Amino acid sequence: MARTRTKYVCQNCGREAPRQMGRCPNCGEFNTMVEVIEEAPGRGRAAGPAAVPRSVPQKLREVSADAGFRLPMPIAEFSRVLGGGIVPGSIILIGGDPGIGKSTLLLEAASGMADRCGPVLYVSGEESAQQIKMRAERLDLRPEDLYLVTETNLGAIFEHVGRVSPQILVVDSIQTTFTEELDSSAGSVSQVRECANRLRELAKSRGIGIFIVGHVTKEGTIAGPRVLEHIVDTVLYLEGDPFQAYRLLRSVKNRFGATSEVGVFEMRSSGLVEVTNPSEVFLAERVVNAPGSTIAVTLEGTRPLLVEVQALSSTTTFGYARRTANGIDYNRLLLLTAVLTRRMGFRLAEQDIFVNVIGGLRIDEPAADLAVATAIASSYLDRPVPADLAIVGEIGLSGELRAVSQLPLRLNEAAKLGFRRIVVPRTRRKEPAPDGLTVLPARNLAEAFAIALPEK
Repeated sequence: MARTRTKYVCQNCGREAPRQMGRCPNCGEFNTMVEVIEEAPGRGRAAGPAAVPRSVPQKLREVSADAGFRLPMPIAEFSRVLGGGIVPGSIILIGGDPGIGKSTLLLEAASGMADRCGPVLYVSGEESAQQIKMRAERLDLRPEDLYLVTETNLGAIFEHVGRVSPQILVVDSIQTTFTEELDSSAGSVSQVRECANRLRELAKSRGIGIFIVGHVTKEGTIAGPRVLEHIVDTVLYLEGDPFQAYRLLRSVKNRFGATSEVGVFEMRSSGLVEVTNPSEVFLAERVVNAPGSTIAVTLEGTRPLLVEVQALSSTTTFGYARRTANGIDYNRLLLLTAVLTRRMGFRLAEQDIFVNVIGGLRIDEPAADLAVATAIASSYLDRPVPADLAIVGEIGLSGELRAVSQLPLRLNEAAKLGFRRIVVPRTRRKEPAPDGLTVLPARNLAEAFAIALPEK
């Protein structure tokens, strides 16, 4: 008779413990340790029978693979993030806040793939087929080879796959899917891990591209064990401000492409619509010659973006000045404030400082440092930045300007949108400027402010 053993697994992070604990020692969450009973191998025998190999070792030079073969995606922004399309046999995990548009995006993609590549099976564990049909009619989608089914049992899903033989499988969501071989409930660590492993085996064995929707925690990470993100080939996050119409699709893991690409969408009544020129959209409502407003030239993957950075400096009414960052890292704002105080002599200890990136975007690269610092200085000095001036550069702790990557791409984007001047860090290598754009190099903050914030 096989023996069993009991362990306790955290439903938030997957940490295992031999006894019950009120608080997980790994993630710090309370009441997340759940009892799991598993079969243990008997004494004196191996952990399992010898596996019969189903594959044959090959020399690397004898392996034939068409690395360029991908299923075409009907949505160009989606295809950009994936690296050019869907690799057959890959499994893709998409996460995002509730209501952000994950199901809408996948339904649009599944509809287009059904028309281009063949049968697509959309499995929903949260919505009925009638609800999905209503969304498809609202989005004006009428595919011929898109099959819908409401199912949460993994065994039944596999039977549907065998019957339909789809090119693409969509599972919405992994937290509602379960296998009867485990006693735990759907959404538990063991169920999520086992179902993801089974879906991975299905993708690799039959060459099916699989999309999995994953719920996120209150911290914004995908719920369930971290091993879920290691099982899949690609991890995507659909992000956006709930009060803004724009959505960003980012890749944080991609075995078949770059992880730095981003796709931009706009949520409309007709669904998620691609934004082919994000820079022009983000600058459409800009108020020129307003103190505290600058244009940063940032880079998302291989795509340059021009975004408006606004700052407001106001004398504090409390003993401790506030710092509020929306769209940039809070610690980066503290660093830039300290540099402006120490190197430029600004008395910011007495000022509340608010920084906001327009459009709900988030800028993580340090190349936007100079634009943020200039916006703060512009508000503090009450001097507007010229409307035809763009800014790019990283700031060091001594107030010096450091070089940024992919400067030619940034210059071309600024010139394309009609900017006539741009402040850049002074480097030994001089990049050729596009027609109509004057490059203004600066060594430090003082030189940059002399250009961007001329005295009245």
